[in-house]
Amino acid sequence: MPAAVTHEPIVSLDGVAATNEGDEPREGSFTDLLGDLSQSLNAAIQDIRDINSNTKLLSLNARIEAARAGVAGAAFGVVAQEMQDLSGKTAQAAESLANQTKRVIDELTHVLGTKVRGTRLCDIALTNIDLIDRCLYERTCDVRWWATDQSVVDALADPSPESRRHASQRLGVILNAYTVYYDLVLCDLSGRVVANGRPHEYASVGMEQAGEAWFREAAASRSGDEFGFQTAHRSRLVDGKTSLVYSCGVRQEGNANGKLLGVLGIVFNWEALAQTIMVDAPIAEEERAATRCVITDGDGALLADSWGKQLQESLGLSDIAQILAERKNFVTADHLGQKCCIGHAQAPGFETYTTGWHSLVIQPVG
Repeated sequence: MPAAVTHEPIVSLDGVAATNEGDEPREGSFTDLLGDLSQSLNAAIQDIRDINSNTKLLSLNARIEAARAGVAGAAFGVVAQEMQDLSGKTAQAAESLANQTKRVIDELTHVLGTKVRGTRLCDIALTNIDLIDRCLYERTCDVRWWATDQSVVDALADPSPESRRHASQRLGVILNAYTVYYDLVLCDLSGRVVANGRPHEYASVGMEQAGEAWFREAAASRSGDEFGFQTAHRSRLVDGKTSLVYSCGVRQEGNANGKLLGVLGIVFNWEALAQTIMVDAPIAEEERAATRCVITDGDGALLADSWGKQLQESLGLSDIAQILAERKNFVTADHLGQKCCIGHAQAPGFETYTTGWHSLVIQPVG
């Protein structure tokens, strides 16, 4: 049985501090600190303004008294004038400092907020695609193993109603143990389905599959160590359900280097895996509705989407090629008319397998 897939805990963006010792501080902690700093500086600048206002009033009163004193107060009048000039310069310096402080704080809030958010979204994107790659690696093992099953080999090497009925029963037993598959189908060399594991649920026997990618790749393989694949699509084999199909050549006597007899295809329930991971991505609940998690191929076509638009449309990012060019990155870009932070990670692969797909997490900013 395939091992259970679990999510690694990833903290949300809304808290004040990271939950695990040694974790990077979250976006909220940076903005809170900057907010406190901004308040302290504004309070200090206001104190300077208050002191300067009092100084200006005192210098004005001093000039009035110096004028009343006549010649005797002339020298004191000069000092009072200098105090008023200095007060004016202090006011200008205070205003300049206030404006500069606001600009720097705003820039720091934006830069640090975007960096922390972007890093977190990249990590979530990587977790999503890594879970998918790890799970799909097992599919390549399954199909290569089951293609050597004696009942499958016999149904193609010595075709008869009895041998194909036995193969169908055997495929059904496998399906009862592996609930991640819709069906298992067996094709002869012409690409015609001759047996399947759930004949009472899916009437695929007799369907022609010679033009399908999964059949063509397995039929062209050089040994039983290779496998074929067809990406996310709505498969006729299972009444249009969203599927991935992995395949392997069935060879004489189950030998990896034996003569090719036909092809075994395993129809994987892609929706259950991908959409579950997209919808259950570790995003803070208050941000979940606005956050979009997607899996795309190299052209940006949507293979999975937490907003439910998979296989219906492209992502709609004008600079998608630039975003997907790096293995892991984040950018700020327009998405559906809204400024968003977009975290991206390319499939890292697991063991000898990788989908080569891309994972993105898109979250509005501002």
